[in-house]
Amino acid sequence: MQFHLPKLKLPTFSKATQTIGLPPGQLIHLGEKLTDKSSVELIRYNAEKHFEHTSEDPQVIINEIDRKQANWINIDGLHNIDLIKKLGEHFDINSLVLEDVLNPDQRPKIEDFDNHLFFTLKTLNTLQSDIIIYEQMSFILGENYLLSFQEKEGDLFDGFRGRLKNDPKSKARKKDVEYLIYRLIDTIVDSYYMILESIAERIEVLEDELFLNPSSDTLQKIQILKKELIFLRKSVYPLREAISLINKGEFSFIKKDTQQYFRDVYDHTIQVIETLETYRDLSNGLMDMYMTSMSNKMNEVMKVLTVIATIFIPLTFIAGVYGMNFQHMPELNWKYGYAGVWGLMLACLVLMLIYFKRKKWF
Repeated sequence: MQFHLPKLKLPTFSKATQTIGLPPGQLIHLGEKLTDKSSVELIRYNAEKHFEHTSEDPQVIINEIDRKQANWINIDGLHNIDLIKKLGEHFDINSLVLEDVLNPDQRPKIEDFDNHLFFTLKTLNTLQSDIIIYEQMSFILGENYLLSFQEKEGDLFDGFRGRLKNDPKSKARKKDVEYLIYRLIDTIVDSYYMILESIAERIEVLEDELFLNPSSDTLQKIQILKKELIFLRKSVYPLREAISLINKGEFSFIKKDTQQYFRDVYDHTIQVIETLETYRDLSNGLMDMYMTSMSNKMNEVMKVLTVIATIFIPLTFIAGVYGMNFQHMPELNWKYGYAGVWGLMLACLVLMLIYFKRKKWF
């Protein structure tokens, strides 16, 4: 039995070989180009005012920044190295940080620098085929500004943007950018629950399929599920470590009154990890169920073949005896010999079927 697993969008390090021999901090986009254009969005706000502007020219956005207010600068599309470099120079971002921003396979982590805090994690989306797509999301938190870097347009924050714009009394409008980064990270972590719900539904469907009619397609789906759980685990476990460091108060850019919110994010991360562990055990159980189902199918086939072979053993014996063509065989000259042999063979067949049925062998 042969089958082919469909290709998944999994992390790859083939493009990382381009950086071999280059000095540290050399800016090279190692990911795929997921959008045709790069754009920069500025959301500037405080309790009284709210301002939005989007441009493909980073200098236009830089001119609109007001350090007396909270500034959220969101960058869509990481293939424009000049744009990333210009923003990095304006905010005095460490070149090693920008190098990590341009690497979509960077593991979730947090790093503290003199004038900014770097945080990176994965955002997850599902396709119609239930395959999970991983995208890199990076944050740089500084004094009254937050830079967010995304691989393409479209994200999970439209609802938050709407509340930020339309509700002047919201807590986000009254807080500064350290509360903003909490809200964005919390939104991403909460989106993991939707992925887990999708996985739970897939596990239930696979369980029903294994009981009703397991096939090679079922095995393919189980293998895909197991791979996705592995990469989910790799995306969430380092995130727990990063948020744990925030809760310990090791970063000056995160004040104590904001740490309580990150404790809630940490709890959510633990719940996601525990659920992932449960699903991983269930996926292993699905594989065991598949192997057991295939074994039971094979046993059923072997049982039928064994019954058929057993039935034909006495029939073959009778046919072999009367096919020896010895000269002195009384039944050969008997008028009803042919019918008698057939009757004997049919009687053996019926008696054996009755016996097998009573033994519940089929």
